[in-house]
Amino acid sequence: SMFFQKAILMDGAAMDRSLMRISHEILERNTSVEDICLVGIYRRGCSLARQIGENLKSITGSAPALGELDIRLYRDDLEEIGDQAAVSSTKMDFDVSGKVVVLVDDVLFTGRTARAAIEAVMDRGRPAAIQLAVLVDRGHRELPIRADFVGKNVPTSRRELVEVRVREWDGAGEVARLEDRGWEMKRIAGHGSGHAPPYSGKGGRNGRPGTEGKTAAAGHPAFRPGGDPALYAGFSSPSAHLFPAEMAG
Repeated sequence: SMFFQKAILMDGAAMDRSLMRISHEILERNTSVEDICLVGIYRRGCSLARQIGENLKSITGSAPALGELDIRLYRDDLEEIGDQAAVSSTKMDFDVSGKVVVLVDDVLFTGRTARAAIEAVMDRGRPAAIQLAVLVDRGHRELPIRADFVGKNVPTSRRELVEVRVREWDGAGEVARLEDRGWEMKRIAGHGSGHAPPYSGKGGRNGRPGTEGKTAAAGHPAFRPGGDPALYAGFSSPSAHLFPAEMAG
């Protein structure tokens, strides 16, 4: 991978504090846990959703319903805009009708992953509301989408990637800022005009083709490990370059 770590933006304790604050904000915004369904966006968003669910249970004594969405980015050559997001699998064994569905993702980037998640929820029923909670908002939105609950706002350049790491998948919890040092080489090689490549921009959740270049978090065209033009916009993390099957924006 040509990504190099520049800084740690949050350590595990800071992540825990942010998720606890988000948990309290979710309760303040909504009436009761019984009305709330948490839906994590695979894969690191699922880990964050579980932690929020545990927080809500410790605060109120009741656990919210918990579901998962696996959203992948794919290249649509008929669209000038490029990458599109689509749901590849769903684990939601509850009725969303009349409920408040809180989507949980690690990184919010272009908004494409969030859009696909919203459409997937709407396909399953008519919720009272859909809200979005993200650990990191890194900017660069391409759609009119915003998060209701944000752990940390992190201004970034398109050459950078924000990687959210969680204990479940990465052994420790932290948020890192990485930079693609190979971008200039790709540009010189004729892969671009001087504009940063359309990476999903995420890092952590970005273990998959990021929702939007998220991490992890929520992407665009990149290069597949084999050298094929990969055109995924949401690599969640540098590991996505090594394990493309894990990519989900």
